Amino acid sequence: MDIGPQISVIVPAYNIEEYLPRCVHSIMEQTYKNIEIILVDDGSTDSTGELCDILANEDNRIKVIHKENGGSSSARNVGIKAAKGEYLGFVDSDDYIEPDMYEILYKAIKDNDAKVAQIGRDEIDEDGVLLPDICTPPDTDEVIATKDFIFELLMHRGDCSFCTKLIAASLFENREFPIGVLNEDFRLLIEMFEDGLEKIVSLHNRGYHVFYRVGSNSRKKDKEDFSRVFGDSIVNADYVYELVKKDYPELIDVAVRFGVFQRLEYMLHIPISQMDSDNEFYREVVSDLRRNWFTGMTNKYLTGKNKLYQTLFAIAPKGIRKLHKRIKHL
Repeated sequence: MDIGPQISVIVPAYNIEEYLPRCVHSIMEQTYKNIEIILVDDGSTDSTGELCDILANEDNRIKVIHKENGGSSSARNVGIKAAKGEYLGFVDSDDYIEPDMYEILYKAIKDNDAKVAQIGRDEIDEDGVLLPDICTPPDTDEVIATKDFIFELLMHRGDCSFCTKLIAASLFENREFPIGVLNEDFRLLIEMFEDGLEKIVSLHNRGYHVFYRVGSNSRKKDKEDFSRVFGDSIVNADYVYELVKKDYPELIDVAVRFGVFQRLEYMLHIPISQMDSDNEFYREVVSDLRRNWFTGMTNKYLTGKNKLYQTLFAIAPKGIRKLHKRIKHL
């Protein structure tokens, strides 16, 4: 009986003792059996590290790595280096997966001669309530060419998460998750497209369950984090713009739309106290919105609301934010 190639599933774990067993058991119970489970204890200060070792005693497919705290990207990179599988998967330690997720993903890769397949996800809060979709899976399974997948990402409809994907390990050669930045999944996926990834198989099944909990170490954001998220998103937008300009010039208008949208999100979330002349990044964002005002006004992918905000922020950014804050609290 052909058991298929080995799949390495990497789970970064940091101070997650309450939810880690559910996550790991959902991987242990996969119908696809040729799995290596790599638990990376990222310098936890609770009993997560010991719990990883206890779980490893339950299943000889589990490998535990203990390291100093360095963040999720650092933990994932350590796991990648240790992985033996022909394919890699990633599961966040808050989350859990359906028993047949990796069997379905591998079959999709094999049947379509692909290097990447992704499955649908949902978000569930602490009360078991389904939250609105971040990314809606297709009605039927489909093979998406790189150009079309990039288009969906630039329209904020595509799924850049590595957690919903099974990926050929070869795509990680000389590649790793960037450390010290946010929105790292988007950046690494775009780099893989740049290296010639031709297509992604997208499945209609919802096999990955994101558990959204208040106070989650992996999901909570303070004001500084929000500024970093949207700042890093602008850097990523400029990166993908250069890729589009070089390889997919027919997507240039939607890439412009993406860059403007990310800048508007930054302007709507940066703390007002940081909107001053000493903030070089902020000054550059305002300058970009002003310099590219006409391009934004003529872009068919930007909505009327987007264009209004671009105009307002180009004229009086700090005043508009103060007004926006007042309106939100009415």
